[in-house]
Amino acid sequence: MKLLIVGGTAFVGRAIAWSAWHHGHEITVLNRGVTSSDLPESIERLVGDRSGDLSALDGQHFDATIDVIAYRPNDVERLATALDGRGGHYIQISSISAYEEPLEPGATEATLTLLSDPDDLEAPIDDSTYGPLKAASERAGTRYFGESSTMVRPTYVIGSFDTTLRFPYWVERARRGGEIAVAGPTDALLQYIDARDLANFVVRVAEETLPGPYHVAGPTPPDGYVATVEAIARHVAPAGTTVSAVSPDDIRNDDVASKFPLWSDGDSANYILALDNSLATSLGLDLRLLEDSVDDVLSWWGDREWPKRWLTSAEEARLLRR
Repeated sequence: MKLLIVGGTAFVGRAIAWSAWHHGHEITVLNRGVTSSDLPESIERLVGDRSGDLSALDGQHFDATIDVIAYRPNDVERLATALDGRGGHYIQISSISAYEEPLEPGATEATLTLLSDPDDLEAPIDDSTYGPLKAASERAGTRYFGESSTMVRPTYVIGSFDTTLRFPYWVERARRGGEIAVAGPTDALLQYIDARDLANFVVRVAEETLPGPYHVAGPTPPDGYVATVEAIARHVAPAGTTVSAVSPDDIRNDDVASKFPLWSDGDSANYILALDNSLATSLGLDLRLLEDSVDDVLSWWGDREWPKRWLTSAEEARLLRR
């Protein structure tokens, strides 16, 4: 197959490009040419800006278009205009954030409702606008590429080359050992997906022209947030390492909530992280062990410095003293 990947050099897009290459497909990636790439030389690279010049797509034809970086409806409209019916089956990487909050665990693709479009489709992207804009981008995908378009909705994506540095924080923090502060409560839920598993499923969607939408997340039933950190620690932490849940109120009072990655901010009934993934797994979604994802991050991270955005030792010690 001839595949276009919009995005394709960073994290999720990179994983999809590598998976498609391993499956023997002819691949073109389109991006601004800013992010360095380790993709094989056989992958064609086009430079374009979906908020500006997309002339690199002129005359190009594809069997499927995988859109990794659709954040606004205008992004989708401009891409559709540039492809002018030559993009084949359209697959958009959306998010579970596009949903209204489910009222119980185990919600399926058929039982959930997308958020309404935001009043301002050009609003800055933040925690309050991201979900509605992703929902609006999904609607645009169907509007401009047709009803057969596929929406793939992952939860937190983990693994190497993670530009958000969310999961790598927990891997590196566990590797350092000692007493690890984890945000409570202990019954908070968590689902995640390794970027390689997401990528393999997306390639399968392209190969089989599967219509979707799909929850691409696991496990089902979900793991606990604290339990996940404990599992990471058991795998990589030195002897004597402990994991301690700290109060959400203390975290908020210290203004460090953003430094606890993958956390649902103290809500133990956050059922958006307890979705049913049986539709995707029945069609080939394969979830690797958490320990495999941890090893992948360890190999990639190496001896990099502790990023400034991560929780400092002093901040962690202050929380633990409370």
